Amino acid sequence: MEEKGKSITFLLFLVMFSTFQGCISAASQLSSIIKTTRSKTSNRIGSTTVFPVTGNVYPLGYYSVSLQIGNPPKTFDLDIDTGGDLTWVQCDAPCKGCTMPRNALYNPKNNLVPCKDPVCYAIHSSGNHQCDSPTAQCDYEVEYADHGSSLGVLVIDHFPLRLTNGSVLGPSLTFGCGYDQSNPGPNQPPPTAGVLGLGVGKASIMSQLYSLGLTRNVLGHCLSGRGGGYLFLGDDIVPSSGIAWTPMSSSSLDTHYSSGPAELFYGGKTTGIKGLQTIFDSGSSYTYFNSDAYKTTLDLIRKDLSGKQLKDARAGTSPTNLLERHETFQNHKRSYLIVTGRGNVCLGILNGTEVGLGNLNIIGDISLQDKMVIYDNEKQQIGWVSSNCDRVPKY
Repeated sequence: MEEKGKSITFLLFLVMFSTFQGCISAASQLSSIIKTTRSKTSNRIGSTTVFPVTGNVYPLGYYSVSLQIGNPPKTFDLDIDTGGDLTWVQCDAPCKGCTMPRNALYNPKNNLVPCKDPVCYAIHSSGNHQCDSPTAQCDYEVEYADHGSSLGVLVIDHFPLRLTNGSVLGPSLTFGCGYDQSNPGPNQPPPTAGVLGLGVGKASIMSQLYSLGLTRNVLGHCLSGRGGGYLFLGDDIVPSSGIAWTPMSSSSLDTHYSSGPAELFYGGKTTGIKGLQTIFDSGSSYTYFNSDAYKTTLDLIRKDLSGKQLKDARAGTSPTNLLERHETFQNHKRSYLIVTGRGNVCLGILNGTEVGLGNLNIIGDISLQDKMVIYDNEKQQIGWVSSNCDRVPKY
């Protein structure tokens, strides 16, 4: 939807029944330093690594980080994605749908992950994963909410990381070497070399670092509404107070950060829409509501703007209709509105039911801006606090 020359000033947010607290394998490359008998909750090295983020919601439509992989290391720009757990980069192999940067290909060197590896089992969640032989390669295929996909094989390699405690490590981590990418959507995919999977599953980079005992199983991001921001793995820079927390859902969404049930408010008053199942997804530029929440929101907006002409954007236009404010997540106008170069004001709300999301509601980048959002997998909670995301913590 768009309206020319006028700023929409309503407040829309979700309440996710948060609590406000004052404080709050593959491979074992570092086995000589890290004891496998270490407790999962104590005696860990417990430091954090911070990555500067580039990108924006509009006009780019994505946020990314630069990650080094290999020895000698090579830099890859990866789209940050809390909605999926597998990290993959474009493989230097014949492909049908290669990602854009042909000069940023990953070249495997006899480092294929075998089919019997635990990470291989983790990405085949159907439970019927079978191997032709113990040494057979592990193939993968992931599909995203926009029906894009990546097909390839799992590999393992060094990830040089500089931690906030001053140490530099190079753990061996498992990720995908993708040789066939698909993007059937109306918009071009990000010109990155792949995706940094940060979801809940055991295949995620975060889970692997935690299993090696290198850091706490906590991650977060701070996406600036002016572009850029930072991503962190570990809990060193998490504020000790001021964070609103909500429990993670214990549903079957095992690779997603889901909280719920949520209730939709408009202008500080309940809309009567309750029990919304929500997913925090930094891989989605916009926010999606199911058809009931979407229709209710648009009806209320049209009522508020009585006498003002609204125009539905064409299907396939970038900023179509995104929306929302969530969990005591009260956001400024720029967190749900997009102002185009021509001065059009577009509501950042998409109808998720129309694009195959069923009853799910996705909280995308536009709703995550100018907040530090924390995913605490150890305490099974998601938190957020308003923050200046332009200031990347020193490390």
